[in-house]
Amino acid sequence: MKRIGLFLATNLAIIVVLSITMPLLVPFFQQQGLNIDVASSLAVALVIGFGGSFLSLAISKWTAKRFTGAQVITDPRTPRERWLVETVARQAQAAGIGMPEVAIYPSPEINAFATGMSRNNALVAVSAGLLDSMTADEAEAVLAHEVSHVANGDMVTLALIQGVVNTFVIFLSRIIGHTVDRVVFKNERGHGPAFWITTIIAELVLGILASIIVMWFSRKREFRADAGGARLAGREKMIAALQRLKVSAGEAELPDQLAAFGISGHIGRGLKGLFRSHPPLDERIEALRASA
Repeated sequence: MKRIGLFLATNLAIIVVLSITMPLLVPFFQQQGLNIDVASSLAVALVIGFGGSFLSLAISKWTAKRFTGAQVITDPRTPRERWLVETVARQAQAAGIGMPEVAIYPSPEINAFATGMSRNNALVAVSAGLLDSMTADEAEAVLAHEVSHVANGDMVTLALIQGVVNTFVIFLSRIIGHTVDRVVFKNERGHGPAFWITTIIAELVLGILASIIVMWFSRKREFRADAGGARLAGREKMIAALQRLKVSAGEAELPDQLAAFGISGHIGRGLKGLFRSHPPLDERIEALRASA
């Protein structure tokens, strides 16, 4: 219900923004002799912005398997694989979601991630290094954290937010490109090379700045996933798992496309902290202790 509500609220916000900006922007650009088709630009931005975001979500499991080399456990052959599948099944049932695919990917780093199109079509994967380095209680807590991501609908929520961000980045980039093409280079017919070059540069710059918003939300949802993991596996187990991550050799990193869905994220200080997908482990541990 929350995911549907957020989707409707997001679309309502876009409609409101369109209804406000179009009457204001069209006369302004006409007075400046720019003659830009704002409605078409917004429509293109919406299609590309949300289309790209949800296409990424739709192929997220395939992408994750390809990038990490994760092997889905279809028929458990070892006690460890059997424990892994049974633990995820128990937690998924407790969280009220469909059974996710369970996978192990070859990496010595301690990490795990969850991704997928919906609560009932997800993938939970752990690294071989996590299973080798963590106790059963710690690994159980990590799995609970990832199952909570799925139960909270975090993948869909982030896709929605990324879609909104993409839309405005693309729209504003085209406005900037059109303005530079007409005002600076005096191109009066169609779009010249300046439009495309400026648009691409603007998309890169605005995209980097807009990612601050997405990463801020990603950090917020980590606290929720930790709290969910504590409910499913136990607060002390969740704290112990985070402490194990803290004392491990650095924070394990996943590919950028999966970083926001892992148990651990990029280290960042100062301005870099604005772009990190996860809060500092100390803050996450303190939040769990305070929740007691």
